[in-house]
Order: sequence, then structure tokens, then C-alpha cells
Amino acid sequence: MSPSKQIVIVGCGRLGGALANTLSLEGHRVVVIDQKESAFDKLTAGFSGFKIIGDAVELHILKQAQLHLADYLFATTTSDNTNLMIAQVAKIIFNVPKVVARVFNPGREAMYKDFGVETINPTQLSAIAFLQTMSR
Repeated sequence: MSPSKQIVIVGCGRLGGALANTLSLEGHRVVVIDQKESAFDKLTAGFSGFKIIGDAVELHILKQAQLHLADYLFATTTSDNTNLMIAQVAKIIFNVPKVVARVFNPGREAMYKDFGVETINPTQLSAIAFLQTMSR
């Protein structure tokens, strides 16, 4: 991803924290939103982005993150409903060009795609990886 992009990550768990650390080290402008201040403990000393404590379902939090300037929004919380809601708002209200959301329930992926949201499904990716071990 060159040149530098503006990326908003919602959820600073293991996945969101890893993404934030990597993207920050690559020189991107990263904003991470999480409801718990302790979640930011996953960010390394090399993280040069911004941290916002709050609920990304609330519009004022997304405005504070300057979502309208973002090139990407990654919704990485552990809640499919939260990720879908945030992804919809990012796409429809803030016109973020690239929105990607983690979705755990494979049955919900079609709903995300209807809104133009790309998905990453850890359950499906894990199943593929396990099945690939059988062909080795």
C-alpha cells in the first residue's frame, strides 16, 4: 500500500492492534477506536497513530476520527452486528472508498456484500487452512 493512506481501525483487540502496529510502521496515518482504554496496551511503542476511546457506533466518534478523510475503514470488533453497522455508516454516510469488516457468521456475509462491504471471515479462512493440510 503506497503511498501513505489514512486508515481507521475499529477495535483494538489482537487483530486490530496487529493491523494498527503494522500499518503505522509502514508509514500510514492510523486512527484506532476502541471502547476500552486498556485495549490500546496492544499497541507497540512504535505506533505513531491516534487513539480514540469511544463507541464507533456513535457518529461523533467517527467524526473525531476524521472518517470522511479515510481511504480505508477496518471493522475488527468481535461483534458481527457492530461491524456491519459501522461498515454501513462508513460506506454510506462518510463515503469511505474501501471498507472491510470481520464477520464470524458465514451466513451474514451476503448482507455485508449487499452494502458493498468486503469481508474477512476467520471461520472460513481457518476451515480452508485445515483442509489444505490434508492435501500436503
